[in-house]
Order: sequence, then C-alpha cells, then structure tokens
Amino acid sequence: MNTSGQLTSTVGIALGVVLVALGVGAYVVTDFASVTALIPAIFGVLIVVLGVVGRQFGRGQVAVYGIGALAVLGILGSARVVPDAIALMTGGSVDSVVATVSQSAMILVCLALLGAVATETLDL
Repeated sequence: MNTSGQLTSTVGIALGVVLVALGVGAYVVTDFASVTALIPAIFGVLIVVLGVVGRQFGRGQVAVYGIGALAVLGILGSARVVPDAIALMTGGSVDSVVATVSQSAMILVCLALLGAVATETLDL
C-alpha cells in the first residue's frame, strides 16, 4: 500500500470543494428552506480538512482511510434517492428535484472518492 496518500488527498480536496459548492448551491436554490441541503457541504468540509492533513502534515494514511470512510457514509446516506433518480431520468415526478439531483451528485462524487482510495490502497 502506498501510504503517502498524495493522490487521495489531492482528489479529496478537489472533490470536497465540489461537495461544498453542491451543498451551498442546493441550500440557496431551495430558498434556504432546509438545513439538510447543507449535508453535502458538511461532508465536503470534512473531506477537504482530511485532504489538507494528508498533504500538509504527512498523515496520508489517516487521510486515505478517513476520506474512504466519509465516502462510504455519503453513499449509504444518499442511497435512498436511487429510485427517485431513476424516476427523474425516465420522466417521472419526484417530491423534490433539487434534493434528488443533489443526493445523486453526492453519490457520484463519493464513488469517485472511493475510486481514489482504492487506487491508492491497492496500488493500482
């Protein structure tokens, strides 16, 4: 295993910023109606912090496993949106388009993070 964590830390910082933008954007688009729209932003901030810790303080292994754990939690927490996402893609209706798109995007970002973790952990 490559314990430097540079790849995952760098990808984590970039995708963490994407999650922050996603969460803040969803919160603004919903006219500040629900604080839960900020959940991706919270995950993003934590992932960015772990990425910085991995790059700046030489704690690559902590960053890799922390980002991996948060990515798994993000996927599991957003998994309930899959039927709504399928309905939205096939022209059906959903309760909240913003929530469906936001949670679907969070799943995709977290899958990308898991890919970075797997690549680094398995030396692919």
